[in-house]
Amino acid sequence: MIFKRFYTTILSELVVPGKVLVLYGARRTGKTWLVDHFLTGSPLKIYRGTGDDLSLRRTLEDRSVSRIELLFGGYDVVFFDEAQSIPSVGEVLKLMVDSLPSTRFIVTGSSSFELAHQVGEPLTGRKRTLKLYPMSVLELNAQLGGMFCNQSLESWMIYGMYPEVLNGASASEKADYLMELRDSALYKDILMLDSVRSSKKIGDLLRLVAFQVGREVSHRELATQLGMDGKTVERYLDLLEKAFVLVRVRGFSRNLRKEVTKSVRYYFHDNGILNALLENFKTLSLRNDAGMLWENFLFMERLKRNDYLACRATPYFWRTYDQQEIDLVEESSGDALAAYEFKYQRRKVKPPAAWLSNYPEASFDVISTDNYLPFLIEQEKKS
Repeated sequence: MIFKRFYTTILSELVVPGKVLVLYGARRTGKTWLVDHFLTGSPLKIYRGTGDDLSLRRTLEDRSVSRIELLFGGYDVVFFDEAQSIPSVGEVLKLMVDSLPSTRFIVTGSSSFELAHQVGEPLTGRKRTLKLYPMSVLELNAQLGGMFCNQSLESWMIYGMYPEVLNGASASEKADYLMELRDSALYKDILMLDSVRSSKKIGDLLRLVAFQVGREVSHRELATQLGMDGKTVERYLDLLEKAFVLVRVRGFSRNLRKEVTKSVRYYFHDNGILNALLENFKTLSLRNDAGMLWENFLFMERLKRNDYLACRATPYFWRTYDQQEIDLVEESSGDALAAYEFKYQRRKVKPPAAWLSNYPEASFDVISTDNYLPFLIEQEKKS
């Protein structure tokens, strides 16, 4: 099945002369396919290149304006895939944009800590940046409808939302793909750094984090368990965030003394990768961690929804030292607060007393399988 991505219908508005469209995302989320699909059948003259091509890198390495104008001046669109592999790609693109103002530029990259660093400052005012995730409930509901989402929900919680996984013919085929992804492409960008040598250490770290989804994570405890330096653990976790494997969430507080603020929680970009690390693809009826999978799934789907719909809301968790807690707090513009508790099975949950007394203006909702769909697909109502 060909899945319709959220950006498919709006790329034509974003790919404009004199600008660079930068498309980030984890490996195998469909960045190259999305751009190729957009360009297929276009009457425009298009150059497609990849940063893995040595001849392209050599052509661009001297940053010659006259050579750039000679070789790329005849194209309407220039597309560089895996752009993080092009040395100083930001400076190169700046020269290309300035010397070819009528040309449209598209670059994709899977390694945000490389690409973001290289294109950020050089392309100030010359770029538009988008992030592509694995498939989202927002996208699949728009294409296939709510009943399809309900019938697929357990599979998504177990096998995740990577496009190739969704097209897998069987459970074993999906599991095999995720295990292969876990052992190869997941760490590829990080291991390209000279200072990172051990995929085993990164794998061990991720497995420990996988058992603590939805709970505070202590860098010191992780370091002790792994026999590693604490600073190294922090650096690896930071790289895993930038490589689109993990998302870090901080505790929310407006200076209430009892609120926990220094701890962090981590969520995985995809439930399938989380289960591959846990080495557990059993059905939910045979597991005791359905609540944790539900929390990870909802958190990430909400993050995708907010990003795609440009809903500016900063996510936090909330907990007090006497163990009152809320899974997700979103702080929007104007300091508006919305609190959400995630429960796989529907049940009544009252807001914590400390939350009610300190944030009486905040909304509070419990998100279960009965009402998750509006939470993940509806646009905010305009006041």
